[in-house]
Amino acid sequence: MTALLPIDPGAHRAILAAVDTLRADNEATLAQLVRHKSLLGHEQSCLADMEILYRELGLDTRRIVIDPAALHDHPGWSPPLIPYAGRDPVVGLHRPREAKGRSLMLQGHIDVVPEGAADLWTTPPFEPDIRGGRMYGRGAADMKAGVVSVMTALRALRIAGLQPAAELTLAAVIEEECTGNGALAVMQALPAPAACLIPEPGPALLVAEVGVVWAWITVTGRPAHVSEMQEGVNAIEAAGIVAAAFKPYEAEMNRAERRHFAFAGHNHPININLGTIEGGEWNSSVPTRARIGMRVGVMPGYSSKLVAADIRRLVNEVAADPRLRGTTVKLEFKGFMADGCVFPADQHISRAIDHIHTELSGTALRPYAGTGLTDARHYVLYQGTEATCYGPSGDNIHAIDESVDLQSLHDVTKTIALLIAGWCGTERI
Repeated sequence: MTALLPIDPGAHRAILAAVDTLRADNEATLAQLVRHKSLLGHEQSCLADMEILYRELGLDTRRIVIDPAALHDHPGWSPPLIPYAGRDPVVGLHRPREAKGRSLMLQGHIDVVPEGAADLWTTPPFEPDIRGGRMYGRGAADMKAGVVSVMTALRALRIAGLQPAAELTLAAVIEEECTGNGALAVMQALPAPAACLIPEPGPALLVAEVGVVWAWITVTGRPAHVSEMQEGVNAIEAAGIVAAAFKPYEAEMNRAERRHFAFAGHNHPININLGTIEGGEWNSSVPTRARIGMRVGVMPGYSSKLVAADIRRLVNEVAADPRLRGTTVKLEFKGFMADGCVFPADQHISRAIDHIHTELSGTALRPYAGTGLTDARHYVLYQGTEATCYGPSGDNIHAIDESVDLQSLHDVTKTIALLIAGWCGTERI
């Protein structure tokens, strides 16, 4: 059983044929979105474009305000890095004449991570370029291709003369890459759907993911002229000692007996990343202060709050190390405070996606347990809604020359179009 309503063979053919006619438009829309440099705090233009695109699909649009005061005590809330004014996620709503099928949320994030060293890219990161059947650009795979596949899938239904016979919501959110608060606000503001699909890069079927905690550690030393180094305390060197203290903890958290069963095949599912470091004032001065930003993985079943307590304990222990005498060490939590999550492969939405993908490709979807995290966790952990991730094939995500396979984008668009038709049912426009 796939929990899908039957699709008339003629409608089935018409939907797939419509997707074929939209292939060039699909790629053009993706290029349009990649050109938005939608980094943290600069998502406004891309959100405005998404609102226009949703309206062109005939959807009722709505902005969702992210209210820290209202969400602060929610278990899915993460401490934000910057204010939210002017950065409201946008949703597009479809309501049928007569509800026959199940409601569905199709959500994606439009925020992207920094491009890193732009000079290392083959082509500029925010100027999309097609080479060898792939589109290159920051955010092309993660996850603007998935966002576009959803819109094109719905457009294909309309070309076929059909619309969903259930409530369908499309959502473009922010901060998937640092808090997940955009998705949390959307989930809290709208009625619970029967299921949620987030077309993160694939194509595979997400069955589990780790959680993440972001920690910021600031070490303050004692400045001095380099000619009197012995009189100072080097904050950068001290910060390195603090960072090194987390290596034994990383090894401990990856021990076999600590792994959730979904990660039994992973030798190293929990990663601790020293992601940023800043400090010092002058090459000839002993640096006063250094700040490191860390990303610490969280195994499902071991909460982010427990990991935060572990981090606090480790920082207190290393602060007492004699090598840090003369320093002060400050710990802050900003950004992800997110738990891991499991997405059962036998849930209705996962079986439905696998069924359609297999029907179209002749190959069953590969289930995978992700060592990163997604916004899908909110729907499962805090709403009891079925959710998973399945999207186009990407490469070099968060790295140099990020790209998405355009044939995969086309194939996934077909799968999502048939998913909408089979999950929601259809009615004539």
